[in-house]
Amino acid sequence: MSMDFAPVIDAVKSTRPIIFDKALASSVKMKGEADFVTEVDLRISEHLKQQLGALHPEIGFMSEEEEPGELARRRWILDPIDGTTNLVFGYNMSSVSLALVEDERPVFGVVYNPFSDEVFCAEAGHGATLNGAPIAVVDRPVDGCLIEFGAGSTRKHEADVAFDVAKNVFKHCLDLRRICSSALAICFVACGRINGYFEKRLKPWDYAAACLILAEAGGQSSNWDGAPMQYAAPQSIVCGSPKAYAFLREAVAAK
Repeated sequence: MSMDFAPVIDAVKSTRPIIFDKALASSVKMKGEADFVTEVDLRISEHLKQQLGALHPEIGFMSEEEEPGELARRRWILDPIDGTTNLVFGYNMSSVSLALVEDERPVFGVVYNPFSDEVFCAEAGHGATLNGAPIAVVDRPVDGCLIEFGAGSTRKHEADVAFDVAKNVFKHCLDLRRICSSALAICFVACGRINGYFEKRLKPWDYAAACLILAEAGGQSSNWDGAPMQYAAPQSIVCGSPKAYAFLREAVAAK
């Protein structure tokens, strides 16, 4: 049965005043080494849980700021702030990421950048959009590609792997980028601002919405072994336009 996702998008956009509340953003705790959580994260998680529960009480909920529990067959996957460190430092590259997953396949995704007021969105089988306009990947030759990579500030023991791959990639592509919001990075691939992205370990809320947006924009994604992305546990990711994806898959294969 089809769903009207317009109220869901509106609910995500309604988080903007929370994100711009400087008092909430300055209320910071540490979940672990280099792993921040702000009152913004917590308020958005609670706000959207209430909003989505009112719209669709039959759908389960999975969020970065929720205690883990049994995963519903049909569930929202939320990252209330993807790029919390960016938010804490005023870097203005953070996003709210929300996906609807059914039987372990995303069927809807929205990624909202409140600082640029950009809404990336996709419904399975209906293409991807940015603020309502269709978007598509740009399939440049590898030597003309911009590539984003994540190094995982909370997993610095894996830094050698990330930077070894990045060094090799840098030698072949045009240049590297570090946005440090996984959801935005994948969406930037979807709309052609960059061409590929890789990271050794992400959690489902980091990529669930954005991977659908990328797929609907003509891009590809998998884990580093080439297996399809899954949405119940952390894993690696490599994604891009067709040429960039093929190149990056080869680059990470030995790692």
